[in-house]
Amino acid sequence: MHDLRRLAHYLGPYRKDMIIGALLIIAETCFELFIPMLMADLIDIGAVNHDISYILWKGVQMGACAILSLITGLLYAQFAARAAYGWGSRIREAQYQKVQDYAFSNLDHFETSSLVTRMTTDVTVLQNAINGGFRPLVRGPVMLIMGVALSFWMNPGLALVFLVGAPVLGVILFFILRKIAPMYGIMQKAVDRLNNVVQEALTAIRAVKAFVRGEYEEKKFDEVNTKLMDTTQKTFRYAVLNLPAFQLVMYTSVVLIMWFGGKMILGGTLQVGDLTGFLSYVFQVMNSMMMISNVFLLLTRSLASAQRIGEVLDEDIALSSPKGAKTDISSGSIDFDNVSFRYNKEADEDALSHVDLHIKAGQTIGILGGTGSAKTTLVQLIPRLYDVSEGMVRVGGKDVREYDLHALRDAVGIVLQKNVLFSGTIRDNLLWGNPDADDEALWAACRAACADEFLERMPKGLDTDLGQGGVNVSGGQKQRLCIARTLLKHPKILIFDDSTSAVDTATEAQIRKALANLPEVTKIIIAQRITSVMETDQIVIMEDGRIHAVGTHAQLLAEDPIYQEIYDSQMKGGEMHGSSAQR
Repeated sequence: MHDLRRLAHYLGPYRKDMIIGALLIIAETCFELFIPMLMADLIDIGAVNHDISYILWKGVQMGACAILSLITGLLYAQFAARAAYGWGSRIREAQYQKVQDYAFSNLDHFETSSLVTRMTTDVTVLQNAINGGFRPLVRGPVMLIMGVALSFWMNPGLALVFLVGAPVLGVILFFILRKIAPMYGIMQKAVDRLNNVVQEALTAIRAVKAFVRGEYEEKKFDEVNTKLMDTTQKTFRYAVLNLPAFQLVMYTSVVLIMWFGGKMILGGTLQVGDLTGFLSYVFQVMNSMMMISNVFLLLTRSLASAQRIGEVLDEDIALSSPKGAKTDISSGSIDFDNVSFRYNKEADEDALSHVDLHIKAGQTIGILGGTGSAKTTLVQLIPRLYDVSEGMVRVGGKDVREYDLHALRDAVGIVLQKNVLFSGTIRDNLLWGNPDADDEALWAACRAACADEFLERMPKGLDTDLGQGGVNVSGGQKQRLCIARTLLKHPKILIFDDSTSAVDTATEAQIRKALANLPEVTKIIIAQRITSVMETDQIVIMEDGRIHAVGTHAQLLAEDPIYQEIYDSQMKGGEMHGSSAQR
């Protein structure tokens, strides 16, 4: 309930709609409860005395109550819909804003498919709870209290039936709810797994087709889909038991009331109209209890969804700007002082261990190393995508933890290992680097990234639509567009994380030449090809999360066996190390 109460704060301006809706429900219920009383008078007075005018008058009153009940019900539906969907919109917005503030370590706690489910399905569950549950939540107790009170007012003896039937129904519903409460959480996790499989299969659909793995993916989908079906069936198999339980208690109560009421009529202590009106209250009271049971079912499921949404909103942001954060990055110098890092505290080993590295502003640094040597991890500490576990990373002579996050990341341009383009035009994607850039600046960045050659061949140029995820351009073209986008930031530090792997060597050489014209910018190039880093000021060799060696191409080629092995395998086709040492 804590999570639901917390989410209720997001009603904001829609709280007024909820209050008005509740008042309309109370009014609607009152109008409906007046009808049995009018019906009893119509039968006992009008019908018995053959008073047509009295019958017509009571009929008009009953019709007016019915019309007013209808009007208030329709008005409630309007206010409830506005409140439900407005509330859901604000919750989704709150989740999305929270996720935008997440650090990489926060994102590691959630699967993408789970976040999607929490922002869609779980919010829809809460909206349905308002649409389908708020009316009976207010109407049920009002009708129950007033119905029981009026029943005792009409005939206290017959009303005692409620004192037997209501507890029996309550006990049955309690056991049903206790059984299904944990099952709703399991069901939502099954939805997560289904969304994960669907997302993965659709994202990698080209690889699936290329490897003819369609049947395998279908089997995998069938497993999670069947699991969700079985979980849902099991959950609702228990949930629907409230209907037969309600019907059992209701019709048993009706039979008992008819039995005792009939005896009272025969004994002259009860009139037919009173029994008819009393039966109407019986149905209304039992119906209110059915409403309340349905509300508990909706509430039980809502609690599971509210808890999942609460986990997103309650996630402690791992990285934030300090108070009095510095916003001025004086230079692009970078210093790693005895830096160690692990992705989580429970990890057995550090991803980076005791790294000492000093890069002057304006230098060009190359980083080489095998897969898993933590090259990407190293550079992710510079814009503070992660925080160090030990030691310190300094940019411009100051600890990166002293800077405002926005200012720090704005000063660091990073071309990610995985190239990401968004739906829209090429212009839309490039403007991520600088929203105020004009066409001249856009084309200048494209020329520096050698993207102009294929853009000029496109009929619409910068206004060419890329499609979802940039499906309309090749891997090499994606990389060049990502480089152009990053250059538009005019950063003090520029990081290429293996971002020219899909580009031919001639084009890569042109890009390196363009980067050489940025003497004030510190450039870090992570690469697999030795030709990408041969001309850099320093080359860093990494191995198992440690810095193995640092030096120029000539120094490392003469002294370092790992660099010699890389050079020979790429440049000499695997000649012996000894021959390379003589060059």
